[in-house]
Amino acid sequence: MRKFKKLLAAATIFTLILGLAGCGNNPDQAPEVHIGYFNNITHPQALLMKAEGSLEERYGDTATVTWTAFNAGPAEVEALFSGNIDIGYIGPVPAITANVKSSGDVQILSSASKGGAVLVKREGSDINSVSDLSGKIVAIPQIGNTQHLCLLNLLSENGLAPVTDGGTVTVAAVANADVANTMNNEDIDAALVPEPWGATLLANNAELLMDYDTIYYEGDYDVAVVVVRKEFMEEHPELVEQFLKEHEAATERINTEQSKCLQIINQELEDATGKSIDTAILTEAFTRIGVSSELNKASISRFADISLEQGFIDELPDDGLYVEN
Repeated sequence: MRKFKKLLAAATIFTLILGLAGCGNNPDQAPEVHIGYFNNITHPQALLMKAEGSLEERYGDTATVTWTAFNAGPAEVEALFSGNIDIGYIGPVPAITANVKSSGDVQILSSASKGGAVLVKREGSDINSVSDLSGKIVAIPQIGNTQHLCLLNLLSENGLAPVTDGGTVTVAAVANADVANTMNNEDIDAALVPEPWGATLLANNAELLMDYDTIYYEGDYDVAVVVVRKEFMEEHPELVEQFLKEHEAATERINTEQSKCLQIINQELEDATGKSIDTAILTEAFTRIGVSSELNKASISRFADISLEQGFIDELPDDGLYVEN
């Protein structure tokens, strides 16, 4: 990759200059790579690499790795801004926000996963299409997240809008773990949720309204991406390049050895959170999750447009949104 080769050459020259001048930090101290991720199956490469220690093995004694789990995109964005995280697995919407608010200092490096969400309705509901959501209450996990923007796009395509925009659809932020009870209590009529919550709701009598491949870009949209701090990449291009190779290797393994990898990922989730996912639910969830390192930039561009329309960002990202390959 041309960009990495240029950075590698620059880093080598810089290191030689520091050595000749007798300057710099302790040369015996390996740099640290701080990686952020969620304990979420839409970040499968991170979970697999952390469980197996494969990234640490690839780096050898050239770098140490620290893994930090987050529960929400905004917290990880703040960690990126403060320099506490160098590379992060995160949703495309907070990635866009981070890029704009940092004036390009946070860039998208790779895709991680695609699709992985469903629109479900309460059992016995009279909702049969998106048009029937008028006058209804629809849950999403968080205002401004990927599922929220997918819902806004669906409403717009069907001539609807949220109540907050003068429309007739009430959009409510409900934590994924609470959606089932909220739906059973008839406090919401429908929900657009990521996996494994979609498969979980369907196993608990919710009814499928739209599958993953009809919600947005036929399911081929980035639901999780990898971002990197520009400063870190410029200082350590070789470490970013090695990370990317391991990320791509993990992607290939999950796609070719899915059953084995899902067992490892599920065990990692149990070790980290104290809870594993039912095997049947996990297997069904991955029929809707595409594991990939290839970005769908058109889907991200549309997310950026919706984010601007909704006031989540003040301007669209420029050409520096992505790391040049």
